[in-house]
Amino acid sequence: GNNYTACCPFHQEKTPSFSVNQERQFYYCFGCGAGGNAIGFIMNFDKSDFPVAVETLAKDAGLEVPREESQRQIKQTRQHMSLYDVLSSASGHYQLQLRRHPHKETAVQYLKNRGLTGNVAAKFAIGYAPPGWDNLLKEFGTSTERQKLLLNAGLTIERDKDKLSKNAQNRANEYDYYDRFRNRIIFPIRDSRGRTIAFGGRVLGEEKPKYLNSPETAVFQKSSELYGLYELRKSGDKFSKIILVEGYMDVIALSQMGIRNAV
Repeated sequence: GNNYTACCPFHQEKTPSFSVNQERQFYYCFGCGAGGNAIGFIMNFDKSDFPVAVETLAKDAGLEVPREESQRQIKQTRQHMSLYDVLSSASGHYQLQLRRHPHKETAVQYLKNRGLTGNVAAKFAIGYAPPGWDNLLKEFGTSTERQKLLLNAGLTIERDKDKLSKNAQNRANEYDYYDRFRNRIIFPIRDSRGRTIAFGGRVLGEEKPKYLNSPETAVFQKSSELYGLYELRKSGDKFSKIILVEGYMDVIALSQMGIRNAV
């Protein structure tokens, strides 16, 4: 007929009672009574609010949500987009180093020893920040503006100005910043839309700190984010509780063991 039928995602059942009418753009479950349109479905299934649901559907359709914004808001949006872009590029760079860097075997072997496969590394976009103070700067800090963008994204740290002035004669080829993550396994932190907003880095040995995280930025507020939540939602599994664990490795290990509500 005109309807698609499936088991309801909002309650447990063995016989399909969930119906979707494409022409009317409407869904209804004859078992639990859940019903509504596409926006309502996203809000109920992802436990998200209206704006996030609209953004999710627009992204899936390849559309941009129109907004009425002030000049200040427009400027802020553009700044945020620049941060998202450089964070996404950095994530891709770290993943590439895990595959191609001359010292990659140390990082790969560490991940294998922790029980992480290549598929898991790809799923969580795990990367590698090799040793060195300016690897990221050389790749993306091609101008003063770009270097400032890396700093604002939490990817670099500004050098001590006093120490720089004392050694100015030796600074012909030295940046005013240095890479935050060095010789670490890199875990991108993604928001509910899958955008990279920060990173966590785990040392390969026993140095301190064991885990190093990005600072808070214009697009990353620690109290508002939960590592692994995007991957959980993407898997299609529902969750009913939260397990607090020490670090990123523990989240991924629990996920591999089938404990899908570990975030």
